[in-house]
Amino acid sequence: MDMIHVRAVSPPDVTGEAVALLAGDPCVLNLIVQPGVARNPDGDAIACDVLTGAANDVLRGLRALRLDHRGSIVIEPVDMAFSGRAADAGARDLGPLTRAPVWEQVEARIRSQGTYAPSFFLYLVIAGLIGSVGIVTNSQILIVAAMVVGPEYGAIVSVALGIDRRDRTRIRQGLRALFVGFVLAIVATLLFSLLIRAFDLESRAFGLGLRPVSNLINTPNFFSVAVATLAGIVGIVSLTEARTSALLGVFISVTTIPAAADVGVSVAFAAWREAWGSLVQLLLNIVVLVAVGTATLRLQREIWRRVGRRRGQTGRRPGHGG
Repeated sequence: MDMIHVRAVSPPDVTGEAVALLAGDPCVLNLIVQPGVARNPDGDAIACDVLTGAANDVLRGLRALRLDHRGSIVIEPVDMAFSGRAADAGARDLGPLTRAPVWEQVEARIRSQGTYAPSFFLYLVIAGLIGSVGIVTNSQILIVAAMVVGPEYGAIVSVALGIDRRDRTRIRQGLRALFVGFVLAIVATLLFSLLIRAFDLESRAFGLGLRPVSNLINTPNFFSVAVATLAGIVGIVSLTEARTSALLGVFISVTTIPAAADVGVSVAFAAWREAWGSLVQLLLNIVVLVAVGTATLRLQREIWRRVGRRRGQTGRRPGHGG
């Protein structure tokens, strides 16, 4: 049975309401209250386990009491639990909501990827350089490696969350990080490719104009949109369900880093048409991923709201939502 562990610090004047909220929910288990033991912030310590399907309601109720402002709320995943009571409560009170995402966790996961330390730009530059080597040597393996190294999907999803939440600051920060990061990657690959050309280090096939890897990257078409759309859907769903393996598949299916690398390589070798095609490919993938990510976030919330509303109409449990 999936559940989360919640630790909270509550001001004494709010503890009674918070405990009543938690104790009155059959999906809240192992409730522990320790008056006056918490420090920084000072207050009463509250701990409990909550079935994930009920977590959105519980957390929303605690935040309505302003525990997140006047005290603190910490959420931890529970990797394993043995509780017949939890299983009974889940089957009886939640039904399909047992698998509902905990939206606070989902958004925290996305926000953590929307932080742009110097390493973010370093990874983009290194990924671009790896991609440029893959292009001039016609190595698809290196292109895949560049996709895995690139951290740009975190910024793309952060922009999608900003649009969904109408958070202009998050949108602006994400777009700025993507712009600066990709410009740095393109400039680095351009300089590196000029060095390769100056010393004739490119592969013989590439020098003769046989460039299957580059041609695949710099030719945006219907399939580019289709793959970016599917990857955008899978990316958001994998973040929602914390499926790392599926998210890795997204990294190696979207043509962002390879397109940026191909812009630099194509300019260095004076292939202007290919450079333009790669730039269009890069922008197309970013726009599609952001749009699809935003739509998928909203659609998932609406689906779970409807599931919760349907359960509420049966009189078993109030609806859920993000």
